[in-house]
Amino acid sequence: MTLEAEAPAASRPAALRPRDAATLILIERGLKGARVLMGKRHDGHKFMPGKFVFPGGAVEPGDRSMCVAGALDPIVEAKLLAETRHSSPDFARALALAALRETFEETGLALGVADWGAPENPPEGAWTRFAATGIFPVLDGLDFLARAITPPGRPRRFDARFFVADASLVAHRAEGVVHAEAELVELVWTPLDKALELDIPGITRTILGDLAEAARGGMSRFRARPFYRELRGKRLRGEL
Repeated sequence: MTLEAEAPAASRPAALRPRDAATLILIERGLKGARVLMGKRHDGHKFMPGKFVFPGGAVEPGDRSMCVAGALDPIVEAKLLAETRHSSPDFARALALAALRETFEETGLALGVADWGAPENPPEGAWTRFAATGIFPVLDGLDFLARAITPPGRPRRFDARFFVADASLVAHRAEGVVHAEAELVELVWTPLDKALELDIPGITRTILGDLAEAARGGMSRFRARPFYRELRGKRLRGEL
């Protein structure tokens, strides 16, 4: 999922209400440094064709009822609920689960643990397929990096929360998910500096900068999280 779409000012449609959404940045750490996972969108998509993005998408009803092994860190939960009309931890939980589900749907990677057995009575759809892998999703390994609302006038708008997780949480890899006719046609593990050389949306470039800054600070749980939005035609960067 991407958060921006280019459109001439004169042709922009009326502002849509942004949909709650979540994105996951997977980080693989090795001897040569950290790499992030990015996927290339199909060239036939009307929305951001050919762009490299992080897996993600809108929150779905099943994300509110899927069972988990390991809850969100309380600090992460509080940051997710800051400056929202929602006060329930269930909302923060749904956001985190949406990030895991979208990652599974788009890349075939299931994050969680295998020693709990398969989740029972999962919601229909993607969560049923996730449960069939025998993996229980976990949330305690997720961090919240940043939030961004697509500016008014775009054909699609998202109120997206960007999560970060270590690639060691990947417990299962489904084959055949990424192919020439799929939403993502290619996956790449790339160092942060090399990711900036890919064809990426502007917000993705900004979030990569936020990730690098957070990493330099040791990814402190108590750090402020950037919040990007547009008010009265002015783009703002706040903190949560």
